[in-house]
This record gives sequence, structure tokens and C-alpha cells, in this order.
Amino acid sequence: MSIKSISRKEFVSISPEATIKEVAGVMASKNVGSLIVVKDGSPAGIITDRDIVVRVVNKGLDPSTIRVQDVMTIDPICLNEDLGIFEALEIVKEKGVRRYPVINREGKVVGIVSLDDIVYLIGKEMCDVTQILLKSVPNL
Repeated sequence: MSIKSISRKEFVSISPEATIKEVAGVMASKNVGSLIVVKDGSPAGIITDRDIVVRVVNKGLDPSTIRVQDVMTIDPICLNEDLGIFEALEIVKEKGVRRYPVINREGKVVGIVSLDDIVYLIGKEMCDVTQILLKSVPNL
């Protein structure tokens, strides 16, 4: 199973030139905690609600004048859409990041996957295996 199969195809992106105020508006309207910063279809960065709090609000900066490119995490760790789930899990464990843009062979963003998505998949698979075991053992 590839990472493409669990990635969210409907990701929310923003331009590096957008203001933090615009980012906050998009996050609120789309009910998301991160946006992929896209330039020419490729991931240039990622910005999270935590980035806004720590890098803008905490420093007393004006969200209507600060640009995404000034506070985003540049060069986000991306997962290739053909990567297997277990290979992706190794990267997730090693890097310790919660959200990953998913890219195709040309380096263009095709989705996003989060640690939550991976944990959900593992939990679902364990539940399915448990159901099989319960059916095969008569006295459980």
C-alpha cells in the first residue's frame, strides 16, 4: 500500500507572498491547522497555526504585514506518493514532524498526510485483525 492511498487529495495551499492575516482566515474557513506553501506547483514550505503563534503573535508582529515566506518552515519534508506506508512511517519516526506534503515524481504537490492519518490506518488495521481473531477463537 502506498502513501498515496491514505493521503488527503484535497489539501489547502497558499502563496509565499500571502499575509499571515490571510493565512489565519484560510485556516479558519477551511478548518485546518496547516497550509502547504506552494510556488509553481511545488512545496516551498509549510505554515502551521503553531508557527503563527510562536513566530508572529508571540513576537508582537502585525499579521496583516508579515508575509508567509518570512515565517514558514522552508523546504518541508515531503513524501513521494509511491512510498510504501511502512517506509513512510520510518521517515515519520525519524523526522518527528506531524504533517507531510505528498508529491509526485515531478515534485508537484498531490496531497498531504499527517501523523494522525497514519495512526488511524494502523488502528483500523489492528481492529480488523482483532475481529478475525475473535471469529476464529470460539470462547473469546
